[in-house]
Amino acid sequence: MDITYARKHFAKLLGISCKRLDELTRRPDLAALGDTADGFGPSHLSAYRSALGIQPSRSSLRCQLFLNFKGGTGKTSLSVSYAYRLAEMGHKVLAIDLDSQGHATQCLGFEGEQYDMTLFDVLTKKVPIDEAIVETPLAELDLLPSNLGMSTVDLALMPLAGREYRLKRALAEVSRDYEYIVMDAPPSFGLLNLNALIAAEDLFVPVLPDFLSYHGLKLLFETVGELEEDLDHTLDRIFVVLNHYNPITRIAREAKAALKTHYGEYLLETIVRQCTRFAQASSAGQPISAFDPRSKGAQDIDALIEEVARLPADVEIKERSA
Repeated sequence: MDITYARKHFAKLLGISCKRLDELTRRPDLAALGDTADGFGPSHLSAYRSALGIQPSRSSLRCQLFLNFKGGTGKTSLSVSYAYRLAEMGHKVLAIDLDSQGHATQCLGFEGEQYDMTLFDVLTKKVPIDEAIVETPLAELDLLPSNLGMSTVDLALMPLAGREYRLKRALAEVSRDYEYIVMDAPPSFGLLNLNALIAAEDLFVPVLPDFLSYHGLKLLFETVGELEEDLDHTLDRIFVVLNHYNPITRIAREAKAALKTHYGEYLLETIVRQCTRFAQASSAGQPISAFDPRSKGAQDIDALIEEVARLPADVEIKERSA
């Protein structure tokens, strides 16, 4: 995780003046973290926040899943940036990469192939989940990485007893350690994503402002409905997140209007605007708030977090179809 914060932005993250920051850098315990002449890193953020005693109020655990059966909706960039920003704000977060391509792992600056254990071992071999969790330089953020070894997890789960509930049971082992568990799922439906849906309380569905994304929602909502009937699991909240929105194009405006008409009760007011910095941040292995905190993308992630935090956690989910 090669992230460097400029001095002024680092002070802003801590809610202090640059003068106060300069005073803190001279404290022996903080000076021991290393030279900050070229900027501060995530490990500095955790240590300085701890030294100042400015941790946010602890909230009860929310297990949140980012999923869309259609690929290419920007789901991974959103989920990684959302998880990292929560941790950057001081919340304790576990990010889980469910995709064998390991893109969420890469977007956080890690290479999944270097890890011997993934969620595959947790779900199929009953390895304790904390043995597969990786610490990041930001003390508030942990990662459960993924690699190509995850590609056969659905097949491996098939003959196992209680296969649909294995992830939920594994997460219960660390439920006291985190305020947020944020899962990034592959754009498909199988036993792994079924496990994720059953473990989740909140479902985030990123959609592009086009009608292919819009029509794909029908299948997802039908699946959620079947989940309620067959496995007696009801999601607390579903959030449809309009991503890569550019109001200049007519198709984008029409797709937004259709989403409001048919999925208005789930559509968040926050719209994530089209922002090339998202792609650049992912290529650099950094979340958007660390890569370019002034970008539209970083601003929209903040707005997304603020809106979700305001909404009640026990919204009744109603059936919807396009």
